[in-house]
Amino acid sequence: MTIIDFDKTLICLRNACNFVGNLVRLKGQFLFVNTNTLFDEIIEEMTKAIGIKNDKSWRLEGFLTNSSSPKKFRGRNKKLNLGAIHAPDCVVIFDTERKSSVILEAEWLQVPIVGHVDSSMPWETYKKITYLVRANDSVQFVYLFCNLITKTFLYEQRKMKTAQGADDLTAGTRYELY
Repeated sequence: MTIIDFDKTLICLRNACNFVGNLVRLKGQFLFVNTNTLFDEIIEEMTKAIGIKNDKSWRLEGFLTNSSSPKKFRGRNKKLNLGAIHAPDCVVIFDTERKSSVILEAEWLQVPIVGHVDSSMPWETYKKITYLVRANDSVQFVYLFCNLITKTFLYEQRKMKTAQGADDLTAGTRYELY
């Protein structure tokens, strides 16, 4: 059994949330990857709350790096509205141990990875994750992680809407000098 330093986990969570917040401000595209069926419901609720489709096409090996895969699925994408056909700006992985192929593909495309990392992960895979969050692989932590991502998304979206509203108000105001 490995003991995880909670202070370092908190720092990693803050860094990951700051990165996600910056990408939300830049209107970046996210890909959420999960292979653990225990986390499916939590992640579905998170993606529904933040207004992002939970695209399951990543389950096909080589989807990010195989250039013919997105082309093949464009027709299906239009019919089913699956979501992105381009590489995302960030990949968020909830079960990094099981999805090392997605980690390798994202690294090859130089897409930043936010990953929930268990202590049993090999060091080679550890180094490939841009924003790793060290924690035990539990439903409670995934719930906390998803809750923080949801709050970050909603906060940044609300901030952008108020800034846009303020810009609209000042754009409509006419200033006259007396």
